[in-house]
Amino acid sequence: MKNKIVENIKTIFYALIIALIIRSFLFQPFYIPSSSMEPNLLIGDRLFVSKYSYGYSRHSLPFSPKIYNKRIFAKMPKRGDVIVFKTPVDNRTDYIKRLIGLPGDTIQIIDKNLYLNDVQMKRKETENSTNINCGAEVVNTNFFEETLPSKKKYIAAYRNDGTMINTDKFIVPDNHYFFMGDNRDCSKDSRFLTSVGYVNFNNLVGKAQLIFFSNDIKKGSFLKFWRWHQSLRFERFFKKIQ
Repeated sequence: MKNKIVENIKTIFYALIIALIIRSFLFQPFYIPSSSMEPNLLIGDRLFVSKYSYGYSRHSLPFSPKIYNKRIFAKMPKRGDVIVFKTPVDNRTDYIKRLIGLPGDTIQIIDKNLYLNDVQMKRKETENSTNINCGAEVVNTNFFEETLPSKKKYIAAYRNDGTMINTDKFIVPDNHYFFMGDNRDCSKDSRFLTSVGYVNFNNLVGKAQLIFFSNDIKKGSFLKFWRWHQSLRFERFFKKIQ
């Protein structure tokens, strides 16, 4: 009996070690709690983030231990990547946004148009007068397909009565990056310098790769299995993140 208990403890210990290695160095699951990345990521989406995409920093490990202040096996992120990072304000809170500006870039929004290094990014309207979430509100937006210099394309939503129609010009410092939510008028991101601002390279956690599960919490909790036919978004299962 005693040997069986010891073997069970060993099995649990090894399983925890393997899970820690996978979470720290390969893939980590994340939950989308807000509407800042709509229409591309929805509240209730669960996704995998690859930890190896940009190399490893202390933020690759649980609780971000202060054991190393640089990045090893570093790989530069690309404009348009959807990335999880630790906010510079507290180095603890996870945010997920789209990378717009690289070190040295200038970013500005003028009349709802995105300018990168003083060049207006190509865009075309895909949907007019579409309602999406913004916190507890439902707001009216227009959807635009924006194209970055890398030819990366994605859908961005702009409110018809938004407050971020025009912004100051932002200049990205060395070794930092500029992020924005796809739900442009409902996202706390690098445009808010005191609460998020420019994100240091070492704060990057990983690249969002795949939605593996999605549940519409407005239609029912995941625990209410008898409502799965209404709440589960099966069409989003195993959807690659663009």
